[in-house]
Amino acid sequence: MNSTVRSSGVLSRIDQTQSGIGEFAMRFTSTRRGARLARRLASHRLDEWGYPYDGEINESVTAIVGELAANAVRHGHVPGRDFALRLLAPTRASKATALRFRVEVSDTRSEQVPAVTSGGGAGAGADGCGGLAEGGRGLLIVGCLAAGWGVVPRPGGPGKTVWAEYAAAMPAAGH
Repeated sequence: MNSTVRSSGVLSRIDQTQSGIGEFAMRFTSTRRGARLARRLASHRLDEWGYPYDGEINESVTAIVGELAANAVRHGHVPGRDFALRLLAPTRASKATALRFRVEVSDTRSEQVPAVTSGGGAGAGADGCGGLAEGGRGLLIVGCLAAGWGVVPRPGGPGKTVWAEYAAAMPAAGH
């Protein structure tokens, strides 16, 4: 299944390969509203691919999308430029023992690159939780949920892509 959706000048792509890997890609305005829409559409797409809204996979991957999108808006905003979301997920059962989901969020600001650390991201206090800070826990949350995450140069232009991979065990048969 391949489809392209154009809405308000924003291009969206929804693909499914023969190997059962779904891809959802879309650009969003670099605003809080755009970040919220990215999170909601990712959750909706996961539900359509068989990962229900109230399931651990949907909630965890959606949280990762939300944190990376919020960071793109807050720290990667360039006036007049959008951020892009790309979500890759298995859409049907395979013989693998684990399911892997990949989230990529790209923005056009290259001078604001997050530091990839093994624990206690930006704003983390001595306890790794940021004390009473109102922000700065996004990448800490991503680091706790994801099997791995990192930053690479944005393909085809200025900026960066922050990616994260979520791994889940295959559900037991009959569940």
